[in-house]
Amino acid sequence: MKIAFSPCPNDTFVFHALAHGLIPGAPELDISYADIDMTNHWAAEDREQDILKISYAALPWVLDEYALLPCGGALGRGCGPLVLTADKLSDGGTPASPAALSGRRVAVPSERSTAYLLFRLWAAQQIPGGLGEIVVMPFDQIMPAVRDGAVDAGLVIHEARFTYPSYGLKLMTDLGSWWESDTNLPIPLGAIVARRSLDLARISNWIRSSVEYAWEHPEESRAYVLQHAQEMDPDVADAHIDLYVNPFTAELGEDGYAAISALLNRAADEGLVPRIDPALLKRP
Repeated sequence: MKIAFSPCPNDTFVFHALAHGLIPGAPELDISYADIDMTNHWAAEDREQDILKISYAALPWVLDEYALLPCGGALGRGCGPLVLTADKLSDGGTPASPAALSGRRVAVPSERSTAYLLFRLWAAQQIPGGLGEIVVMPFDQIMPAVRDGAVDAGLVIHEARFTYPSYGLKLMTDLGSWWESDTNLPIPLGAIVARRSLDLARISNWIRSSVEYAWEHPEESRAYVLQHAQEMDPDVADAHIDLYVNPFTAELGEDGYAAISALLNRAADEGLVPRIDPALLKRP
């Protein structure tokens, strides 16, 4: 069975048991590791994978072929993307107001990411003059680009939440906090989808069992997590897992599905994504 997910600690932690044959009855996996921009593309265009970790923002383009699974993904509170700037947009060390981004160049990790949708929804409220150029680049290149002045601001995800001060960057806004205060819902970040022709209930059970195994045996996955964490500090990797692997990873639940619907409906209202049939989001 072909599966694609990111090398980030939360994904390798979640899928460790499944990837290493520790879940009874689960098939051997053919694993591809790739960042979210690539897996979004594979799900929408190539469609060769059976299971993928993608952004919730990419769902409208893939739901004809792939179903959203109720477990394994990243959704929660206090874990949203950040908008960062360098000193040149600061006033005496204080981060600039959002209006300072009017007409500026902003780096984002993907134009089909939840981070990007949240950013555009926030910008529509906060930046009356409108943004300038959007520059898509791998997420691990964004903070250096902001620091070095290649772009004016950066939209960052993953472990950047913990490491951006080391680049001398300033936090303009936490989009997760903005979303939660605006909707009282958690933030839908990364989804697990599987080909609709497969046994979705069985796949969901395998993934949920892998999540539960990871929680019960956290040390067993440690070498695997750090192997793929791109020289990440072990303490940062642990913080990453603690933040992104939570009860919503085991079961989306009512609040999880409500958050996904709210995000995609708002984005459709703004013309950022195609409007979807609500029935396609129901639990398989």
